[in-house]
Formats: sequence, C-alpha cells, structure tokens
Amino acid sequence: MRAFFEGIGYLFEILFIPLDFIRKLELDNWWIANIITWIFIIICCAATWYWIKQLQVFKANNDDEQDTTAHSFLS
Repeated sequence: MRAFFEGIGYLFEILFIPLDFIRKLELDNWWIANIITWIFIIICCAATWYWIKQLQVFKANNDDEQDTTAHSFLS
C-alpha cells in the first residue's frame, strides 16, 4: 500500500514540474510568471463581452422569454 501512495506522490512531482518552473521564474520576473493568468483574464473578458452582446441581440429581437415563474408549480 505504501508503494501505491509513493507512486501517486511521484506522479504529481512529475506533473508539477512546469509549476515549479513558474514558481522559480516569479522571483526574476513577476509579469512573465503570470502570463498564463493574464491570458486567462483576457479570454474571460472577451467571452463576457461576447455574451453580453448576444444578450443585447436577443433582447432587440424579442427572442428572450422572461417568464417570472421558474417552475410550473409556482404559477
């Protein structure tokens, strides 16, 4: 059983090598170390902007159904 858990530990040591590199890189340059975070923030902002634009399109066409009752038993 001990070998099983040591195997899991070894697997995660291998999988986290890129994160160790980023951790060491942060001491030299914070901006480069956090580039993944910045890319994710930009993607989320673009997706939010697209979603809001689509909501405006549907609202302009009166395609959205705004029913105040969420379930049939509430009516």
